[in-house]
Amino acid sequence: MVHRDLKPANVMLAEDGPRVIDFGVSRAAESADADALTQTGRVMGTPPFMSPEQFTSPHEVDAATDVFSLGAVVTYAATRHGPFDSVSPWETATRVVDGTPDLDGVPDALLPFVRLCLEKHPKARPTPAELVRLVRDGRLPDRTRDTRSGPGGSSGSSGSSAPSGPAPSAADTGPAPRPPRRRRRAILVTAVAALAAGAGAGTLVLAPDGGGAPDALPAGWHAWHRQARNPRVKGSDVLPAEGPFSGCVSSGTSLVCAGDGVMAARFALADGRNTWSLPLDPTPSSSSGPAAGTIIGTRPGGVYVFGADDSELKPAKNQNAPGVRTHYTVQSIDAATGRALWRTPVSDNTDGTGPDTTGAVATPAGVITPYGDSFDSYALLDAAHGTVRWHHRLPYGPEDQGDCRLTGAGGQAYLVCHAVKADGAPDRTTIAQLDPATGKARWTRTAEGSVNLLGQAHRHLVLGTDPTAAKLTGLTLIDLASQIMTTVRLSVPSTASGGYLVRGTLYLTLTSGSVRAVDPATGRQLWESNSTVEQPGPPTASATRLYLASPNGRLAALDLRTGKVTGTLPGRDDSDSTGATDPLGAPVLSGDALYVPYGLRSVYSVDVKSL
Repeated sequence: MVHRDLKPANVMLAEDGPRVIDFGVSRAAESADADALTQTGRVMGTPPFMSPEQFTSPHEVDAATDVFSLGAVVTYAATRHGPFDSVSPWETATRVVDGTPDLDGVPDALLPFVRLCLEKHPKARPTPAELVRLVRDGRLPDRTRDTRSGPGGSSGSSGSSAPSGPAPSAADTGPAPRPPRRRRRAILVTAVAALAAGAGAGTLVLAPDGGGAPDALPAGWHAWHRQARNPRVKGSDVLPAEGPFSGCVSSGTSLVCAGDGVMAARFALADGRNTWSLPLDPTPSSSSGPAAGTIIGTRPGGVYVFGADDSELKPAKNQNAPGVRTHYTVQSIDAATGRALWRTPVSDNTDGTGPDTTGAVATPAGVITPYGDSFDSYALLDAAHGTVRWHHRLPYGPEDQGDCRLTGAGGQAYLVCHAVKADGAPDRTTIAQLDPATGKARWTRTAEGSVNLLGQAHRHLVLGTDPTAAKLTGLTLIDLASQIMTTVRLSVPSTASGGYLVRGTLYLTLTSGSVRAVDPATGRQLWESNSTVEQPGPPTASATRLYLASPNGRLAALDLRTGKVTGTLPGRDDSDSTGATDPLGAPVLSGDALYVPYGLRSVYSVDVKSL
């Protein structure tokens, strides 16, 4: 039986053991096809304790949904707060789907259990049988499975926090007191027993020794490597490959990638078949400049992408060269077929001004994107039809010098504006959290100098100070509950070429392959390691390992706790990446399958258990 509304209020701790109550929205695990309520798409459950799939695909929920809810219940029992608590149900839903769980105060003995339960992908979570083995043996099963970092495998703040969780910052009230070992074990046993009561005796059984772990690879999966077909432009012409994909995401049975002039290309997760490729500009002109391609984010069954279609204009007076008019669009693409479900114009200009295509943010309500002929505004395009629901001009006035960009963190959209002084020196940075219903700022905070939003960790926004300086010396934190700003100094200043916030830990990388893990709450360096991967792109993390790849396809897996390199793959002979200047996309983790972009519009897949 699948309960679908497991929460603290539905777990009673009686003298003779725990009892799960309120089976009003439960269903038999094997009767999904007969469940008319679920098939109509009604969302059931209590937002702080619901699973991502209950929001995005409620007709596909199974026992893994209750496992996710169990992780949230255990977090609440240990800390007196849920992992995704927020001020509104909408914000809570956004954090469940895309945000990082807040595990501050969860005892160390429970962290592995909770992290596994709160994996975003259902297949990456342990089965009820594996949970019983964890309680019985007091440790993870011998076969520790790597798990994906969340829908889309996006780098950034999606997924659970790192095993070596940072200490609370000064803005926190402090974690709940750590219970004794016996009490911690009692909490865990009670929680699993509660799940047993909710899931039914037929669901929760002890697995035989050496078995019980489900297949975490896509059906029919085998290792593969593919180069995307050159998309057709202007009739029979094709767009040759010159660089790597700048980003990939997984959606259903598809891996969708973009970059190097490709708006989107689809590979089958199981065997790598490249079933369609779409050009960013289907009718390039002779005056068109180089174009990239960006995946804004995912939606159930598809992706949001940018399009840029150039058309040539007659030369103006006293000019020999023709002008170019560029039509910018945001499109919702079906991942399986490549069909555009909707296509909304966001700009039509001739001044060569392009949008910051990495600045649009995908939310459950739709896409918040740069907007207007000069990209002097921002707008929400609704998820269903791409209709412009609202639009606003950027907040800085004509007397100010600077720029603004949209950034996503923890499933929320933020507007980050940098102002500069008359001499061009950095002046201040304003950070505003946007209300997706209206587009107006819920709150605004101002930091001195120039800072960039790195992501969200442990109920705080994390901003990197002095991004143009020779060294990164500190971080600025904004408490999301109180909006109090604090500054922490890095224990070891960094000259890193890249800084990435993944699962609550900041990773600083150098082109030499060196990588440092930093606790963003305290600035303390957790470890430093030579990954052996030169010019690494953005990392991806599972519950246990960090993955880094280079443009030539070299791959390294590092232990999240220690930084020790636990596995590598050499660079690929077919990479042909010499001279490529486009940024490299992060590897994408889906269950035990890792998908690594490299070379010229190429991707390969590997089973991480083999590393």
